[in-house]
Amino acid sequence: MNPPRIVVVGAGHVGLYAALRLSKKLNRNQAEIVVIDPVPHMTYQPFLPEAAAGNISPRHAVVPLRRELKKCRIVSGEVTKLEHARKTVTIQPIDGPAFEMEYDHIIVAPGSVSRTLPIPGLSDMGIGLKTIGEAIYLRNHILDRLDVAAVTPDEEVRKASLNFVFVGGGFAGIEALAEMQDVVAEALKYYPELDPKEVHFILVEASNRILPEVGPEMGAYTARQLSKRGIDLRLETFLKSCVDGQIELSDGDSFRAETLVWTAGVKPSPMLEQTDLPLGPRGHVNCLPTLQVASIETGEVLEGAWAAGDCAQVPDLTNPGGWCSPSAQHAVRQATVLADNIRQVVLGGAPKEYRHKHVGGVAGLGINKGVAHVYGIKVKGYPAWLMHRFYHVSRIPSMNRKVRVLADWVLAFLLKRETVALGQLHHPREEFVEVTPPVTPAADKVSAGTR
Repeated sequence: MNPPRIVVVGAGHVGLYAALRLSKKLNRNQAEIVVIDPVPHMTYQPFLPEAAAGNISPRHAVVPLRRELKKCRIVSGEVTKLEHARKTVTIQPIDGPAFEMEYDHIIVAPGSVSRTLPIPGLSDMGIGLKTIGEAIYLRNHILDRLDVAAVTPDEEVRKASLNFVFVGGGFAGIEALAEMQDVVAEALKYYPELDPKEVHFILVEASNRILPEVGPEMGAYTARQLSKRGIDLRLETFLKSCVDGQIELSDGDSFRAETLVWTAGVKPSPMLEQTDLPLGPRGHVNCLPTLQVASIETGEVLEGAWAAGDCAQVPDLTNPGGWCSPSAQHAVRQATVLADNIRQVVLGGAPKEYRHKHVGGVAGLGINKGVAHVYGIKVKGYPAWLMHRFYHVSRIPSMNRKVRVLADWVLAFLLKRETVALGQLHHPREEFVEVTPPVTPAADKVSAGTR
């Protein structure tokens, strides 16, 4: 008799941690664990701003699945359909035809995607910050704008190149904004053609505060610190249009910019729409505190279906009537409880409820600057920056990644960050194609016959 198959959809915080724990708690005779994800690594998203800033190597902000999940089967592909009524998933591999896979238990953890709005021009010029590719592109793009501004004779192009707009005042937006402002300030030392006063960083936030995760007091402190650094904060303001780089804001201001970073929230993965699982009003999978998927109308458990993280609405038992926030703090802890619950069920036991009181948050605001509100304790400046770094290096999976990240930080401290753009990474074949004339099959045959 074959052991029960546990399929993990998505290898983010929940998927990786759950699969890793299950592979340690259950041997191959007790369960087969299959992890399905389109990319062969897990991205540690809290490190994306640091990767974009060049504080750490982009490769060290990701965790290779095959290296860490040695006892699991890794399937590089995308789940295009999930039918829990039949307990099957349809998988589209990187190459080749789609196929179905049966399962006994499934962990639905495809995570989230950027929550965008129907704003004219956003799809053409917006840059997200959810993947390591976007982090690399953002760094190269911003440094490339400095090169453009330094040589162009066109004053309008120069101004647009030196305007950097960030939309969204949560963790991702504030950390990316602060880190990239640090990078530009440091890079300007090598651009005598540019005056630092020409550079403008603008934050657009629809609410009346930033960093709500660290509380109103620390959020206000962050706003004051960013303003002192010359960053233009536009609170209670939203983006109306950005067609052809013409930024139009709800406060009536209008200007040109060639950089627009969009970090205004997330929404559950669209993959969930291709399932027969019960979804809440915001598109999240409906879960019980045990992390079992359940019917919204009756509360009946769908045996063998589990979910957690950004894509799931899990009741917050420490805040009756509320839901667990879509944060890495909950995702990592939910993954542990979820894996233990599946193990219990596979071995004939009963699952336990997930309960965790949000402890607060830490945010980096560039080199040697940070803010934290943890267990009611408020910390700012250099101590908060250290807390931010050591917390996240303790959370990234594997000793291998921890050592590499620490080494990157030490080297950046001793040798300073590199401030060079590698824009050719995004179009690596352009030069080769330019020097290689196209050859038609007919011409190819003629030339072959004359040899």
